[in-house]
Amino acid sequence: MNKITGANPATAGIQPLGLLAAVGAALCFSIIDLIVKLLSGDYPLYEIVFLRSLIALTVLLGFIVPLEGGLHVLRTSKLRLHGMRSLAVIFANLMLFTGLAVMPLANAVAIYFATPLIVTAMSVLFLREKVGPWRWAAVAVGFFGVLIIVRPGADAFQFTSLLPLAAAFGYASAHILTRRAGGSERGAALSLYPLLGFLFVSALVGLTLGDGRFATGDSTALDFIFRAWIWPAQSDYLVIAVLGIAGGFGGYLIGQAYRLCEAGLVAPFEYVALPLAVLWGVVFFADWPTTNVWIGSTLVVGSGLVSVWRELLHKQVPTRPGRRPAG
Repeated sequence: MNKITGANPATAGIQPLGLLAAVGAALCFSIIDLIVKLLSGDYPLYEIVFLRSLIALTVLLGFIVPLEGGLHVLRTSKLRLHGMRSLAVIFANLMLFTGLAVMPLANAVAIYFATPLIVTAMSVLFLREKVGPWRWAAVAVGFFGVLIIVRPGADAFQFTSLLPLAAAFGYASAHILTRRAGGSERGAALSLYPLLGFLFVSALVGLTLGDGRFATGDSTALDFIFRAWIWPAQSDYLVIAVLGIAGGFGGYLIGQAYRLCEAGLVAPFEYVALPLAVLWGVVFFADWPTTNVWIGSTLVVGSGLVSVWRELLHKQVPTRPGRRPAG
């Protein structure tokens, strides 16, 4: 057994817990996307992020850290890497949440799901992971499904579509950095530093720009970012609590997924959030999916299953750049 990760090197590439963590994280992030969109008409982005991060930090320190063994699991010798990863996560969330405020939920999430394709390419370029032709084809088919949903040339590919696309690059970069740190860092540590970054940035924006003077009403996106702070209505307390809890567990689970499994294998599992986005659109916004959405979602989910099938078939041992020799 490896003393750093606790994983058996012979089966590290197909850790079931890692894949389940990816699915759980996708569910948490889907809930976050829904709630952010629901709250975006009343509250500024920095306030939503601040409250979410504060609750998520409480969940991390009060539940997850004790479960992992105590505060010592937060120690790290890779502050520079955690700083870079935190910046990537903050950038990705800023772009995605702004996109959610100005676009239909399913469209924004669909464009955002270029992420697994970018992760797979980056895992080859920067982590030297081996991705076979079947998995390349599976991820390409999944991305083709995304294109079917958003229909290039339609409204989804105007300027606002660049927001979730930029988020996809930021998120992919964060996952590659997670993979590089994963051999020696615990999941709680991978969750802590982005949360601290969120709290710092959102508090700074709120204190310096949060008086509402830049919310002129000319731009939905800018109004969402710079709207004046408003104390939450009592009816929104529970919703904000769920947002924070989902943030706490989602950040931890995705860190665990990329610690235990290859980046190229984990990425397609995050496609689970796409059909959930379609469901939320129907239930909460009466946005019924068209035929192209059903076809595209089927291709996206199917591509993830094919990727897993190929990994289980070959049971390859992944490359773990951040791992130290046991001893």
